[in-house]
Amino acid sequence: MKFKVEHTSKKARAGFFETSRGKVETPVFMPVGTKASVKMMTSEDLEELGAEIILGNTYHLFLRPGSKLIEDLGELHGFMSWNKSILTDSGGYQVYSLSGLNKVTDTGVWFRSHIDGSKHFIGPNESMQIQKELGSDIVMCFDECPALPCTKQKMEESLKKTHAWAKICREFELKPHQNLFGIVQGGLDLELRKFSLETLSQYDFEGFAIGGLSVGEKNEEMRELLDNFTHYMPEDKPRYLMGVGKPLDILQAVSTGVDMFDCVLPTRNARNGQMLTSMGPMNIKNERFKKDNKSPDERCSCKVCQRYSRAYIRHLYKANEFSAGRMMTYHNLHFYLNMMRQAREAIKQDKFDEYYLSFYKDFTSNNF
Repeated sequence: MKFKVEHTSKKARAGFFETSRGKVETPVFMPVGTKASVKMMTSEDLEELGAEIILGNTYHLFLRPGSKLIEDLGELHGFMSWNKSILTDSGGYQVYSLSGLNKVTDTGVWFRSHIDGSKHFIGPNESMQIQKELGSDIVMCFDECPALPCTKQKMEESLKKTHAWAKICREFELKPHQNLFGIVQGGLDLELRKFSLETLSQYDFEGFAIGGLSVGEKNEEMRELLDNFTHYMPEDKPRYLMGVGKPLDILQAVSTGVDMFDCVLPTRNARNGQMLTSMGPMNIKNERFKKDNKSPDERCSCKVCQRYSRAYIRHLYKANEFSAGRMMTYHNLHFYLNMMRQAREAIKQDKFDEYYLSFYKDFTSNNF
């Protein structure tokens, strides 16, 4: 997997990586397609939006419809008719989040399906096999993700599992086009993070992810950790911050040198009536938008904002029309992808700090 940093603005980086499916410019936001579908969107929608890479979920696809079936139907790319890059997570986070339905051992995790209660086991080999069958371009190591706050002793015990499993994942033979990323854990402890990175570096992964954040810690604690840790990660490999997705958090992480992001926030919040605009989050359910004939975001160039009004979208949402969710999801994804395009351009001009301050001022104004 080719990766190159082409421009910097202080710690912020702009570049690209290439998989067998093509070039992806960084920093990049990856829409989350949990069940081989970005909710409310078609693959055509994602192409129109300019998405270059999306994320699929190993846990959900393993349970339904099954990774072997997907492999037989052309792997994830063929199954969902998506010709660009795909990253799959390891399934670990979903398994651990089912705290009442799982049992963690040194070799992996026994868990019960949230669908029908059936019993299953996923360890590092099983996670690699599932992701191999899915045929994703970027595969994530199977790791343990303890919730925060967490004692140092518990975190050290968790790291032993994560590091042992990373070695097994690295030794597993994937398909020739697949790239494997290691996941750095360690909570909010800078020294444990550095130790985890040093341990994983011996396996020469194609990229590294920062896991175990946005799992219960305070927002300022996460930002402090990133500011003090990200620059220790290899400069010549992609840096991926897993599951962190508020716009300001993403841009703050970009300023520390992170390259890749994913989060369900833009799609989930859309389904709950929130549109993300240049002037801040807009709750379309509010009564004050009932007669508002303005576009949702007058600065936005997406086809929703160019054609429809706040009042109309609010009506559709209140009437439980499916099209409301589609419109707001489309807009929110456009907002995120456009934000990343603007960030890349600002880095290329060595003006990222100015861009961030301008974005922050507008986004926190709520000046609809």
